[in-house]
Amino acid sequence: MKRFGAILTVVMFSLGLALYGCATQSSKPMTAKELVAQARKTVSEVSVSTAKEAFDRGGYLFLDCREPREYKMGHIPGAINIPRGLIEFKVTKKIPDKNTKILVYCKFGGRGCLTACTLCRMGYRHVANIAGGWMAWEKAGYPVE
Repeated sequence: MKRFGAILTVVMFSLGLALYGCATQSSKPMTAKELVAQARKTVSEVSVSTAKEAFDRGGYLFLDCREPREYKMGHIPGAINIPRGLIEFKVTKKIPDKNTKILVYCKFGGRGCLTACTLCRMGYRHVANIAGGWMAWEKAGYPVE
């Protein structure tokens, strides 16, 4: 009897996937590059030099959305690390004030752009992505930890 129940569960699950698929599927599947391009249309981006000016002025929270091992290899001084894959689950604990001025970055800018888009959708009001990300910051010779 248990075996019949297990088989029935698998059949029903497979049938559900075959008939319905992803509930939020768009009309045209998108690549990662297309998703980033779409997010860029809705997110503010700042140059690395503008980010450095904000760093020097203070009053901005730098959010590194790379993986922890990337963060440990080097990051903008004082930046907090919340990986992109966990942003929705951890950001409200680490950044409860939705009026915080946040500058997001990743390695090159793609994950940062997607993260900034997510933060905006979650109600954060002052969010921008650093164009070029960590690589642009490091290449400019700006401070690192």
